[in-house]
This record gives sequence, C-alpha cells and structure tokens, in this order.
Amino acid sequence: MSLTDVTIRNAKPSEKPVRLFDGSGLYIEIAVTGGKLWRLKYRFGGKEKRLALGVYPDVGLKDARVRRDEARKLLANGVDPAVNRKAQQAARMEWSANTFEVLCREWLEKRKDTVEPAQHVKTLARMENDVFPWLGAKAIPQITAPDILSVLRRIDERGARYTAHRVRSEISRAFRYAIATGRAERDPCPDLKGAIPPAKAEHFAAITTPKEVAELLRAIDGFRGTFVVKCALLLAPLLFVRPGELRRAEWSDFDLDKAEWRYLVTKTKTEHLVPLASRAVAILSELNSLTGNGRYVFPGRDQHKAMSEAAINAALRRMGYDTKTEITGHGFRAMARTILHEELQIQPEVIEHQLAHSVPDALGTAYNRTKFLKQRQAMMQQWADYLDKLKAGEA
Repeated sequence: MSLTDVTIRNAKPSEKPVRLFDGSGLYIEIAVTGGKLWRLKYRFGGKEKRLALGVYPDVGLKDARVRRDEARKLLANGVDPAVNRKAQQAARMEWSANTFEVLCREWLEKRKDTVEPAQHVKTLARMENDVFPWLGAKAIPQITAPDILSVLRRIDERGARYTAHRVRSEISRAFRYAIATGRAERDPCPDLKGAIPPAKAEHFAAITTPKEVAELLRAIDGFRGTFVVKCALLLAPLLFVRPGELRRAEWSDFDLDKAEWRYLVTKTKTEHLVPLASRAVAILSELNSLTGNGRYVFPGRDQHKAMSEAAINAALRRMGYDTKTEITGHGFRAMARTILHEELQIQPEVIEHQLAHSVPDALGTAYNRTKFLKQRQAMMQQWADYLDKLKAGEA
C-alpha cells in the first residue's frame, strides 16, 4: 500500500533501521536515532543500487514521489540516476568556481603584491559595491557585453563617469586573467568602446584639503616602487614644479650647497629659481649617491634618458589614487597654490612667482626669477615644515 503523510509522521524508530515502502522502488528509512531518509531502490546494468532523495520532513511525500519519477525517466533513457547526480554536482561546483566574483577575487589576490595596498583596497571596494551584486554570481562564459554595460551605466547615472571607465578597465583585466587561466575565450569589454561617453575634466585633478594631503604624504612614504620614483614622489609636493620639469631635472642645474635649483622653464622659455628646503636638499643628497654620476636626477631604465612622463601618474595609481579625479602629477601645483594661500596666508604674488607664472609688475616685467626671493626661500621652508607636520598629524 502507498504511504501517507500521517503514517510517515507517526512512524517510530526501532532497534534496527525500519523501511516503509511507497511503491516503484521508493521507500523511507527510519534510522535508530529517529532520522527519516527517502531512498530509491533500482537496478542498473544488472546491479541493484540505491539513491538518496532527501530528508523528511524537508522533502515531503509528494516531492519524494516527483524525485522518484524523475529518476525513473532517466532509467528509461538508459541513464544511471546516481551518475547523473554526480555529474550535476560536478557541474555546479565548476559553475561556482567559475563565477565572476570568484575569478575576480582570485585575480586581485594574485596581483596584490604588485600594487600598493591602497589600490588593492579601492579596487576591491569598487567591485564589491558596483559589480559583484549584479555580475558576481554569473559564470564567466555567460557574461555578455550588455551585462557589463548595465553595470557601467548604473555607475555613470549616479554621476561617477570616471569610476565607470575605471571599472570597465578593471573588469577587462579580470577577463584577461580568465582567458590566461583557461576560463574564458574572450573579453567582452572592447565591444563597449564608446558606450559610456568619455569623462571630461576642466582642470588637473588635485588634492587641496590638509586632511587628504596628509593621507597622500603617508601613502608616498609607504610607496614600494623604485627608489628613483619614490624620490620624485617625495619631491613633487615640496617643489611643486611642472611634472615635465621635475622628471627632466639635470644635476648640473642644482647647487645643493646654496640650496638652489635653476633651470629654463619650457613653457615660457624663462629662467626659474627654486629655493630648496632642507628636506628637499636631504632627499636630493641621498639620491645623488645613486644617480649623481649621470645627467638626469631621475633617469629612466635607460640611464641616458629621463624618467618616463607616465612614471609619476603610474606611481600614484599604484598607491590607489585615480589620476583623473583625485590627484595627478600636475596636481601638486594646485595643492601648493591653494594651501599656501588659504592655510599659511602666503601672498598670492609670492606663490605665483614660485609657480613660474607670468605676473606683470608695475615696470611691465612679466617675470623675474629673483623677485620675492627672500620671501620665496622662507615660504619653501615653511611649506616643507608644514607638510612634515601634516604627515605626522600635528597640523
């Protein structure tokens, strides 16, 4: 006779397992401990086999019968239900191991030692906030360009266009990792070229609040790149010259004893003088031991050439900063101009002369490299001392 739910519910355990049959091989086994497990007895290839169908009451009588019937359909088609289940479990495991979130976290962990900690944290945060909720559970091969575009548009619509472009780039790098590890055949991101309008910026990105500057200075202190690039990063906020002038600086233009750097401004073709604070002299003196025998203060891989124009921005990105929206190599000039005036109350004309900007005076002189020299010398030392206090959390 077929089982009823009442019969199953009232069945009591015994000293030995008890089996109550429902028909067509389906039965429920009541363990000595009282647990009740659905099983299907069947034959395949001349051998008797059993297949677990679930635990009662999580799987009720009706559901157990449905599972039995599904298994018998497989048998009718020459498929062993037990083998089919193992194949499905393997497929689910492969699926879960091949989702975008699993793949992306693996990629981020693999490259963790090659980027700055701050960059790793920021990239992971963008993925967790903007990508994983919508793409994380999808298997890599199933993700299409429209899927990614939906994520990017969601970011763009909240006014974060730079972030949308950056996320697209990061998703693309994750896909390239998937291709390299045999889990994807192509990257769909190139199909989205032009789908999100390019981000436009009217000014160079710059950090201009003391709190953010302090964080940046501490990040520079923790930079783990080459010594030459780190020295350039340390000097960029101290000197706040144009990035091209810094990277192409030549030792012949420096007089460390006089604490001066004299060079020709490429933009205005005028001579410029940068008073060097004691901190700047110390950094340059240490760097001189390494590169002082060459022409350039900051040589590139080829010692006869200056450091790459992309080196500073690349270093900032390694530290986790977006060079389009947060800080760029040119942004150190805006940083100094803003804080020197607003926080240290330095006269604007003194700052402008130190920035090598054209500032006509009463005599019509567009620029004089020695004008306000004493004030500029004092300002540069005051600025360096202020940055040290900011970094130490004392300002």
